[in-house]
Amino acid sequence: MNTEFLGILASFIITLVIAIPLGKYLAKMYAGEKVWTDFFKPLEKGIYKLSGINPNEPMNWKQFLKAMMTINILWLVYGFFVLIYQDKLPLNPDGNAGQTPDLAFNSIISFVVNCNLQHYSGESGATYFTQQFIFMFLQFTSCATGMAAAVAVFKAFKDKTTTNIGNFWEYFVKSITRVLLPLSAIVALILAFNGTPSSYAGKDKFISLQGDTVNVSRGPAAQFIAIKHIGTNGGGYFGANSAHPLENPNYLTNMTEIIAQFIIPVAMILAFGYFINRRKLSWIIFGVMMVGVMMFMIPSIISETGGNAMLTKMHISQPTGSMEGKEVRFGPMATAYWSTLTTVTSTGSVNGMHDSMTSLTGCWELLAMMVNGFFGGCGVGILNYFIYLIIAVFISGLMVGRTPEFLGHKVEAREVKIAALITLLSPFLIMAFTALSAYVFKTAPDANWSVKPSAWLNNPGYHGFSEMLYEYTSSNANNGSGFEGLGDNNVFWNVTTGIVLILGRYLPIIGPVAIAGLLAQKKYVPESAGTLRVDTTTFGIMTFAVILVLNALSYFPALALGPLAEYFSMK
Repeated sequence: MNTEFLGILASFIITLVIAIPLGKYLAKMYAGEKVWTDFFKPLEKGIYKLSGINPNEPMNWKQFLKAMMTINILWLVYGFFVLIYQDKLPLNPDGNAGQTPDLAFNSIISFVVNCNLQHYSGESGATYFTQQFIFMFLQFTSCATGMAAAVAVFKAFKDKTTTNIGNFWEYFVKSITRVLLPLSAIVALILAFNGTPSSYAGKDKFISLQGDTVNVSRGPAAQFIAIKHIGTNGGGYFGANSAHPLENPNYLTNMTEIIAQFIIPVAMILAFGYFINRRKLSWIIFGVMMVGVMMFMIPSIISETGGNAMLTKMHISQPTGSMEGKEVRFGPMATAYWSTLTTVTSTGSVNGMHDSMTSLTGCWELLAMMVNGFFGGCGVGILNYFIYLIIAVFISGLMVGRTPEFLGHKVEAREVKIAALITLLSPFLIMAFTALSAYVFKTAPDANWSVKPSAWLNNPGYHGFSEMLYEYTSSNANNGSGFEGLGDNNVFWNVTTGIVLILGRYLPIIGPVAIAGLLAQKKYVPESAGTLRVDTTTFGIMTFAVILVLNALSYFPALALGPLAEYFSMK
C-alpha cells in the first residue's frame, strides 16, 4: 500500500514539475514571443502557404468561430465515408469490415469532438488506415481546436479593449507543431521501448501454456496511444484501452500515460495567468480545481482500497482492496487515481474497468464529468470554468450591489444569459436522454427493434440505470469512458449519443468564446477600491460554492437513483 501511494505521489509531483514550465512556455509561444521551438516556423509557413492562409489576419469572435466550425464539419464528412468503406482501403492486414452507417456516424463525431466514445473495439472495429489517418489524425486536430479556442479567450483579456481575439489558424497550427507533436514523440518512444507495438504487421500467433493458439492484434499503437493521452482524447487502440497489456505494459508506462494526460490541462490554467499577466488569478483557479479533484480522488482511493462491500459481508478477506476489473500490475490505488484524473479531464482512458469500480467510486466518476470544470480537456477545461467564473461574478455583483465586472469589463445581461444557457445545457442533455433511454428500455416492444432494448443492460436495477446515465454523462463531457455493461453498439445509442456529443462539445466552446469576444469589445474599466477582485482566495471560494451548488441541484436526483441507491442497497 505504501508503494502504491508513493507511485501516485511521484506521478503528481512529476506532473507539476513538467506543467509549470510548460505553462510559461505556452503563454510565450501563443503570444508570439521568442521560444526554443521557433525552428518550426519554416514548416508552419509551408502549411499556411499550401492552405492559402494568412496567419496574421485578425479575427473577431464570429470569424474565429466560423473558421473553427468550418474545418470541423469538413473532418466529420471526410471521416464518415472513410469509416464506412475502410474495408476497401489499404493497411487492413487483419481484414476488418467497414463500419455500419450508424456506428460510423457515432465514431466520427466522437473523435472530431475529442470525446473518443468507442462503440467498437479498436483492434476489430477499425483498420490500421483508419486508426492512423482518421482517429490519430483527429486526436491531434480536436485537441488543437480546444487549445485554440482557449487562447482566443486569453487574447480577449490581454488587451484592454479589442475586437481581435487572434487568428484561429495560427493558434491551431502552433498547438500541433509546437506542443502536441513534440510531446507525443517523447511519450511514443517511452511506450515503444517498453513493449507497445508500433509496426504495421498484422496479427501474430503464439501457443499458450494451455496449448491454445492465440491471435494477438498488433499495429502502429505506440504513436496512437501517445496523442491519445497528451491530447486528453482517450480513445483506445485496443478495446480494453490502457488496461490492455500492449497498450500499457508496466507501471512505468502507467505513470507515463497518467502524467501525459494531465500536463496540458494544468499547464493551460497556468498559461492563462502568464498570458494576461495575472499570475495570481491562474493560481487561484488551479487551487479551486485541485480542491475539487481531491474531493473526488480521496474518497475514490478509500473506496477501492477498502474492498467490495458484498465480499466483506461474506467475511472474505481483501488485503489488496477491491480487485474486480483491475490489473494486478497496477493495483486499486493507482486505478482509483487514474479514474479520477481521467474523468476530471476529458481524457476518458481507463487502466481498469469503470463498470467494476465500487458504487461510490462510480458516483465520483460521474460527478467529476458532470462538473466538467476541474481542469477538463486541453483548452476546453478552462472554457468550462470560465462559465462558472462569469456566474460567480454576476452573483457576487448582486450581493454587493455593484455592476458585475470581470478583468475590467462589465458583465451585462447578454453575457449572463449565454452563461446561464450553457450551464443549463449539460443537465438537460444528460437527464433528458437518460430518461428517454430508461423509458425505451422499460416500454419498447422487443419485436420492433433490431437490437432488443431488454438486452441493452447486463445489470438491471440501480447499476443498470447508472450505466445509461454514465453513457450520456461521458458523451456530454467529451470524456469517452463507459460503464461497459451497457450494450451500446446499436442504432438507438449510436444516434442519441452522437447528438449529445455534438451539442455537448460545440455549444460550451461557442459560449465562452462569444462571451469573451463581447466583453473584449467593451470599454475597459480601470480597477478601483470598489472593484470586485477575482484573484483572491475569497472569490475562489465563491466560485467553488457556485460550482458545488449548481451541480448538486442539477445532478443529485439522478445520482440518488443510480450509484447512491446501489451503495445503500449493499448496507
